[in-house]
Amino acid sequence: MSAVPSALDDVLLRLDIWRGDRLATLAAEAVASGFAQMDAELPGGGWPRGALVELLPETRGLGEVAVLLPALRQCVAEDLPVALVAPPGLAHAPAWAASFPLAQLLVVEAAQDDIAWSVELLLASGGVGAVLAWLPAKISNKSLRRLQLAAEGKRSLAFMFRPPSCAQASSPAPLRLSLRGSRQGLQVDIFKRRGPPCEKTLLLQVERPLPWARVRSEPPRVTQAQRKPQLAVVMK
Repeated sequence: MSAVPSALDDVLLRLDIWRGDRLATLAAEAVASGFAQMDAELPGGGWPRGALVELLPETRGLGEVAVLLPALRQCVAEDLPVALVAPPGLAHAPAWAASFPLAQLLVVEAAQDDIAWSVELLLASGGVGAVLAWLPAKISNKSLRRLQLAAEGKRSLAFMFRPPSCAQASSPAPLRLSLRGSRQGLQVDIFKRRGPPCEKTLLLQVERPLPWARVRSEPPRVTQAQRKPQLAVVMK
């Protein structure tokens, strides 16, 4: 006996079905980003749990971590630790301590070939509130799919930092954003999401130790006339 087909309207109400002309509904509760204009453009109204989020900053130090702090504080409030995997520099303890107790912060040092494996174990455990990982530039789609599968069904936030050159490459991550610095604030472009394209650039005022006016994407160029002679000291 054949099953009775469901009405189209009933099918479209399912959480695992989304229409291309509207933002998807998330199966798990989203975590508010702390920025109203960002939440208005994110499916579910915030950062998705159980799904990879790719962040592609054009350079380091733009506020790519600061933009995540409101959500990370919520994870810590739920008594779940935050894990940093292969950060590009030493974690500055006083800066992190200003956001939440250092006892809730895990720092995982990993070689390039072990970063994805470390992230997969953390996500699969379901014991962390959020994972921030700086992935190598040359990571395969197979590895990214494994990370997405490890995240699915969990309540963890999974933020993956990748170089801006990866924007043209395909990825199984359902949410991808590019970040740029400007004198007015952090510019965010959502170039992949479950829903219609986001055609506007978001301008966010994130917490920063330096004013936005001092942010530059590239170091200033020094002409030959501006160069000063250097003194070389030879030790014998």
